[in-house]
Amino acid sequence: MINTTTMNKEVIFQKLWDRYSTENPSVKAIHTLFEQEGEKIINDHIAFRTFNDPRISKEVLAKHFENAGYKRMQDYDFEAKKLKAFHLDHPDEDAPKVFISELLVEAFSDETQKVIRQAIEEIPDEYYNNPDIIFQGRLWDAEHSTYQKLAQESEYAAWVYAHGYKANHFTIFINKLKKITTIEQLNDFVEKNGYPLNNSGGKIKGTPEELLQQSSTLADIIEVSFNDGTYKIPSCFYEFARRFPDENGVLYGGFIAKSADKIFESTDFRM
Repeated sequence: MINTTTMNKEVIFQKLWDRYSTENPSVKAIHTLFEQEGEKIINDHIAFRTFNDPRISKEVLAKHFENAGYKRMQDYDFEAKKLKAFHLDHPDEDAPKVFISELLVEAFSDETQKVIRQAIEEIPDEYYNNPDIIFQGRLWDAEHSTYQKLAQESEYAAWVYAHGYKANHFTIFINKLKKITTIEQLNDFVEKNGYPLNNSGGKIKGTPEELLQQSSTLADIIEVSFNDGTYKIPSCFYEFARRFPDENGVLYGGFIAKSADKIFESTDFRM
């Protein structure tokens, strides 16, 4: 098992990127398209999802990053989706931000709570309160039929149930691009190359006045093995973000809850 005290941020993000880009073909393809345009891609942020059990909470998932110098910043509340979240920053301004959310399990039906708690109980003991969990994927048995039922009540719960622990998305930081300088240009470029965007709440979430604009692809549809067969379901997506300076000239460093709420829907089941 990896020693969390010696793991620097470069190793963490490379390990997460390797899995994310390997499992989601559109990510590598889009990344290559930008490189072919002569762009150097800088990552604005990554995101994780979990449940609010104290053994695997957002605080647990944050530990690797805190050990690498990250500090917890702003908190967020998503009432409609029954989630809470926070993001972390690093003193190195070029380091990606980390956004971690968790589902409020007790806010759901008894049936959904039972499924989630059973899954949590199946996690091997060595991963409870262990930040290494962010690299492990799914750590419990799962049924596709149960995944479908969960999706009817919470797409978020269904996604975590099917995929477990891995980076949900990486984000191209538009401010650092040279040729493609607006989110409109970026969206056109991505769509013209055949990659559909999340249109929930509009393709562009946020405004310059709010100091943050975001868009994202729809999640790749990949084959996932369940106890009752192998099925194609949504996996991860690629996000794009442009940040704007405030009245003091400081680049906005947080997130907008109403925009993030729509970004979550990039992984909604759409078969």
